[in-house]
Amino acid sequence: MKIKAVVEKNDNNFYAITCDDVIAGCHFGGYGYSVAEAKADFMEGIEESLEVAKEMGKDVTISPKDIEVEFRYDIPSFFNYFDWINISAFAKQAGINESKMRAYKSGLASASEKTLAKILSTIKEMGTAMSAVAL
Repeated sequence: MKIKAVVEKNDNNFYAITCDDVIAGCHFGGYGYSVAEAKADFMEGIEESLEVAKEMGKDVTISPKDIEVEFRYDIPSFFNYFDWINISAFAKQAGINESKMRAYKSGLASASEKTLAKILSTIKEMGTAMSAVAL
């Protein structure tokens, strides 16, 4: 089973993961001071919620390992999770002003739809280029 989750940075530099999908009557979420912490909390929440649902007598026919999560990131969350990406080089590759890109990364500014499209296009280009590498 595939569920969709949204990863966002809030104003307190805290990362939250929300999910509208419901499994066995359970809703899921996760929180942390980094995206990695929030993802770990989210996955732990899935396990605990399904255990509680079983204990309450609900018919739970799925296990956590059967759940595939598709994470959707806001810009600050993406760059927190993939912190190895050099923001200056990324901005140059995307054709975005470096200081603007830093503001998007930190969450101090919001990117327009056009800029979001440039960022996503650059991310996908990076993925394609990296997947074609042979060592």
